[in-house]
Amino acid sequence: MAKVERFEDLKIYQQAISIAIDIYKMFAEGNVKIDYGTRDQMQRAAMSISNNIAEGFEYDNNADFIRFLKYAKGSAGELRNQLYVLKELKMIDDAYYQNKYDELIQLSRQLAAFSKYLKNRQPNNN
Repeated sequence: MAKVERFEDLKIYQQAISIAIDIYKMFAEGNVKIDYGTRDQMQRAAMSISNNIAEGFEYDNNADFIRFLKYAKGSAGELRNQLYVLKELKMIDDAYYQNKYDELIQLSRQLAAFSKYLKNRQPNNN
């Protein structure tokens, strides 16, 4: 695998940004009438995914990057949960929910696989 020089080049980062933009648009376009606290929490969770990928990458060592990839995966789970609640409340339609759910599941799997790859590349990995 070629060395990645910038976190912006990582596919997982690009996917996380795409998801965050979709979440922001969901609220900006008026599709969801909801309290500001929920909107803020969902936007923070969505941004946290890409933020953690970027921050972990910049530490420039696998151990820290793996830790931040786990945080990103956790934020993806948090966002899935929030979307599920909105779906159950009929605040978003099932198709939108399913699309975001599928994207977040795929991203979570990729984060886990990338973490495993990095862990196997660490010196003295036990």
